[in-house]
Amino acid sequence: MQKLSLSNVNEKGIAYVSTYPPRECGIANFTKDLIDAIDRFHEFRPSVVIAINEKGAIYKYDRRVKFQIERDSIDDYVQAARYASLSKVDLVNLQHEFGLFGGEWGKYVNSFLEDLQKPVITTLHTIIPNFGSAARTVLESIAHHSASIVVTTRTAVQLLKNYNIKRKKINVIPHGCPDVPFVTSERPKPSLGLKGRIVLSTFGLINRGKGIQYAIRALSSLVKKEPRILYLVIGETHPEVRKIEGERYRKRLMRLVDELKLGKHVRFYNRFLSKRELIRYLQATDIYITTYVDRNQISSGTLVYALGTGKAIISTPYLHAEEALADGRGLICKFRNPTSIAECINRLLEDPELRLRLERKAYAYSRNFTWPKVAEKYVKLFNRFLKD
Repeated sequence: MQKLSLSNVNEKGIAYVSTYPPRECGIANFTKDLIDAIDRFHEFRPSVVIAINEKGAIYKYDRRVKFQIERDSIDDYVQAARYASLSKVDLVNLQHEFGLFGGEWGKYVNSFLEDLQKPVITTLHTIIPNFGSAARTVLESIAHHSASIVVTTRTAVQLLKNYNIKRKKINVIPHGCPDVPFVTSERPKPSLGLKGRIVLSTFGLINRGKGIQYAIRALSSLVKKEPRILYLVIGETHPEVRKIEGERYRKRLMRLVDELKLGKHVRFYNRFLSKRELIRYLQATDIYITTYVDRNQISSGTLVYALGTGKAIISTPYLHAEEALADGRGLICKFRNPTSIAECINRLLEDPELRLRLERKAYAYSRNFTWPKVAEKYVKLFNRFLKD
């Protein structure tokens, strides 16, 4: 960790506008991991969080959360801007995904930005090539009000340039991953009840966009030849999905397992795992599978975690995966295609040397975006604008 001059320590304060744990949300976890890592540098005053809540939600937040915005209350955004403007905060980091904020395409966030009297650096988690006019208007307004924009992949830079956002305003800082040791999958298996199994896994908040049914169908042609296969589907249904359709998708997956007689080969962990538990299950995984059905997925925390634990990865060619798994760091299967997924799994089962090469490449690549390194990049970016 870098040494800091005493003259810089604790002079400036950063506020983060985002979802935040215990809310079950990928960006909430991202924000907490980022803040934890940044605070370890002791470069700024203790971080402040302005948390985004769903309508009617009540959370027991930690002491970082100083203000809360109800997603659909436009007045809350205005009040939050006034709070931040009058506080000792010197800079705001907005963690942005369209669905987190109220109004059409989350346009209420611009009420916050328009009233805020402090500089903003926005981290964009969702960008697609073909935004409609409403989404494009929201994006352009966010870019206009932001002193700088952070994206997690190089692919996202070109997408933003296509929306006439200047390159000099854009910074690429990867999605972070835990800094954990590389271990072979056989070491943690016994303690998890997985000894003797070939473990495949997918994790994250479950929704139809994950394409898990295609991975399940892929197993039918494999388990007769290799009965040790066990596919772990780790994570509960996404809370926002659960509000709309309940557990319909998960139940559909469970029926599919029964129809294909795969009960001994698929196991569902229907809960939100702690980070420590999740890492243990990933370390016990032999092959990680990510089969998003939308090519425009620009950032995947689950993919980053799989890379960070050194997994052999099979993925559909969504934008983040194409970039992260380039240069032989993983295998690419076709969208919505169980046969293609099965072929990739079989290739790794038949060639242990290939699987080991993929593991080592994935782990080596991830050393560039462990949370301490990601936090250091954010600290440098924040300081650049604070000094200006």
